[in-house]
Amino acid sequence: MPKNPIETLENLLRPASKPGLVGIWMDEHKLVDAAQKVRESGVKNFNAISPFPLHGIDDAMGIPRSFIPWVTFVMGLTGCSLGVLFTWWASAVDWPLIIGGKPMWSLAAFIPVIFELTILFAALSSVAALFFLAGLPKIDPVIIDPDLTSHKFALFVPEGVEGYNRQELEQLFKEMGADEVRSAEF
Repeated sequence: MPKNPIETLENLLRPASKPGLVGIWMDEHKLVDAAQKVRESGVKNFNAISPFPLHGIDDAMGIPRSFIPWVTFVMGLTGCSLGVLFTWWASAVDWPLIIGGKPMWSLAAFIPVIFELTILFAALSSVAALFFLAGLPKIDPVIIDPDLTSHKFALFVPEGVEGYNRQELEQLFKEMGADEVRSAEF
């Protein structure tokens, strides 16, 4: 049981690790092929670990397109609408000033404010959605292999997911050219 608020926060941010099977490759193309074969064998909810983005890994793993662009679009429209509403209210309703016979509210004069609010809302909501989807922040994450951050690639299949069969997965990983297959927690 945590004794202070710092320990409580750390326990909330520390990801729970799951036991499973990991295959490690030195070639990213073999990893993408292996991910396709693992998905075709009926395994659901497995992870690919790579030091850089891999072209085609989402399709190979059956990961659907992210909803983050929709969050960005909707919140950008919200920021734009609030920018228009705020500038109209401030200049025409709350503090109307007649200056040289110009209109109380002119769209062209407030484009910078509207643009900046659009970008602000879109950017901050995109980052918040990314943090939410990735489960960030995490402290003390489990490390399968330190070289996964530089030149190795891995597939991790947690125990208990649909289609998990340890012997079949070990055999499949070896057939697909894995350099190392072992039990791990992630």
